[in-house]
Amino acid sequence: MNSLLIAATDTDAGKTVVTTALVAYWQKYYPSKALGLMKLMQTGQGDREWYEGLFQGQLEMITPLQYQAPLAPPVAADLEGRDIPLGTVWQALLNLQKSQDLVLIEGLGGLGCPVTHELTLADLAAQWRLKTLLVVPVKLGAISQTVANIALAEQKKVNLGGIILNCLEPRTETEIEQLTPIDLIQSLTNCPVLGVFPFIEDRRDLDKLASVVASWPQIKLPAHLNCLLR
Repeated sequence: MNSLLIAATDTDAGKTVVTTALVAYWQKYYPSKALGLMKLMQTGQGDREWYEGLFQGQLEMITPLQYQAPLAPPVAADLEGRDIPLGTVWQALLNLQKSQDLVLIEGLGGLGCPVTHELTLADLAAQWRLKTLLVVPVKLGAISQTVANIALAEQKKVNLGGIILNCLEPRTETEIEQLTPIDLIQSLTNCPVLGVFPFIEDRRDLDKLASVVASWPQIKLPAHLNCLLR
């Protein structure tokens, strides 16, 4: 399947900047290949507006469902007296997959984030057979959050492609190694760390974002993200 879900261990882990970097990499190095971008569903404002500001007219972007309150989807939907029609999201994804070489899907919250009153993001990733990339913020507590999210992914049978460590603030190499030691994380989770995303102050600098992805040897988008989409 030509889709990759960008998930995370928690809210504000940096899914949007990693997704933006993947789009920038694709556009810079493989402009002849069609790329679709989906925000699975949005509560509040921010991500859809961010992508539209950067990429409007450059690629096909969709956000099938949107709710006003910046809360978990079932809570936000309840406040508006609305349902969460996952069939609408699924059909939108199928349509995008048919017309694009690759579809990047930004998730919401962590893998345990509720999507409906019955299902979490991990449930959806498993049921829809979405290869999943896990973004882990470089901070204290990251190891335990990573272990917990990957344990949930294994329980739900999510197809995890790997981990990206994301610096939400400037970090030295020593800080990265102490807060998110790669060997320890890989040993505890049996999941590969594919790369480290450094703190970039100007996150609209698409050339710089693309160069970060280009430095990750295991991720090559034109080969369907190499190890990720196999």
